[in-house]
Amino acid sequence: MKTNKTLMQTGAVFALSLFAGSVMAAVSADQAAQLGTTLTPFGAEKAGNAAGTIPEWTGGLAVDAAQIDARGFLGNPYADEKPLFTITAQNMDQYKENLTPGQQALMKRYPDTYRMPIYKTHRSATMPDEVIEAAKENALKTKMVQGGNGLENFRVANAFPIPQNGLEVIWNHITRYRGGSVKRVVTQATPQTNGSYSLVYFDDEFVFPTKLKDYDASKPSNVLFYFKQKVTAPSRLAGNVLLVHETLDQIKEPRMAWLYNAGQRRVRRAPQVSYDGPGTAADGLRTSDNLDMFNGAPDRYDWQLHGKKEIYIPYNSFGLDSPELKYSDIIQAGHINQDLSRYELHRVWHVTATLKDGERHIYAKRDFYIDEDTWQAAEIDHYDGRGNLWRVAEAHAVYYYNKLVPWYTIETLYDLQSGRYLALGMKNEEKQAYEFGFEATTGDFTPAALRQSGVR
Repeated sequence: MKTNKTLMQTGAVFALSLFAGSVMAAVSADQAAQLGTTLTPFGAEKAGNAAGTIPEWTGGLAVDAAQIDARGFLGNPYADEKPLFTITAQNMDQYKENLTPGQQALMKRYPDTYRMPIYKTHRSATMPDEVIEAAKENALKTKMVQGGNGLENFRVANAFPIPQNGLEVIWNHITRYRGGSVKRVVTQATPQTNGSYSLVYFDDEFVFPTKLKDYDASKPSNVLFYFKQKVTAPSRLAGNVLLVHETLDQIKEPRMAWLYNAGQRRVRRAPQVSYDGPGTAADGLRTSDNLDMFNGAPDRYDWQLHGKKEIYIPYNSFGLDSPELKYSDIIQAGHINQDLSRYELHRVWHVTATLKDGERHIYAKRDFYIDEDTWQAAEIDHYDGRGNLWRVAEAHAVYYYNKLVPWYTIETLYDLQSGRYLALGMKNEEKQAYEFGFEATTGDFTPAALRQSGVR
């Protein structure tokens, strides 16, 4: 793959070790002037590719792109489209230049069932004016603090719209726009190798401080966002609640997390909710930092930017999000029902994370493929300490065009060794889709509020 010209102009390839210990500088005014001209307002290349298989970005979908039902589920604006072709284990060598190692490994692991339907590419995403304005300001002002483990002068979303290195790309994923505040009821499945599964149900609340009713702009917060997650089923787990204060400057103040155990009726600090601590009710199939594809402090890895690639990634997955589907339509042995998936060719940033000497994590290396238009991680390959590809993460992206919010409909994490996987985020059978713009106060996200949240 050829490295794209914009990337060469704005920083080429850096490893974190080259600048550890220094304060990272923002870009120049001349570079920032590319936003909204040769680059989209969020830092992607505005132009399409030479082959015409990736179109020019022209502003994304309209807010009324399709009908939305009474529960808030999105209509599919591309419902009439058919796959251009399908990639399988039998023909994948023909397309391997546009596939990740993880995707190829999944086809080899499940040669008869894992397939990728390829559709016409649509650059559907855009974001609100406040995010566009913040991106311009962040390009000029946001800097990484010592070691790259925190930010200063950051506002709203998309910390580094013109990234200079791999760690800045990862910070863009961490700080990407997710609507300001959102409530959701979602399910998680961890099927056995024969496809049998039971569901775990979560009530999630996610909010940036600036969206709290009692936000005080005169008192800047070091909290990037608040996250509260209540397990509502099965009964043996119901009532347990997780609270996270994700911090912006992690040198000044590391992530803070608490757990309310409904059985013990006690609130305790939860330092294990980070890095490779076990994911909630995940049967050992994901780590804490696998949630949202990747989250938390980046300090245990060295980050290297390899440039951009054109990759087939899950995109515009409106069909997979349909309320007409049952969970049993989606979950099957080995992997989700790939006939319901949709892949498109998009430019992605390729970043490698390599575990630092002396640090500990079950993943010794991770390869990230991050969508240029939304800054969402689309694919992540995870390697064990022996250098073997172990787990493959795929996020099926959907765009809430009525709210101008890119997000995922399902996050999947496939364990190539055990033949099992995790699917998180399904809401097809629930009473309501995501509720954006919900109102909350700081007091709703304190340890003292956990006990009340966890009452069965």
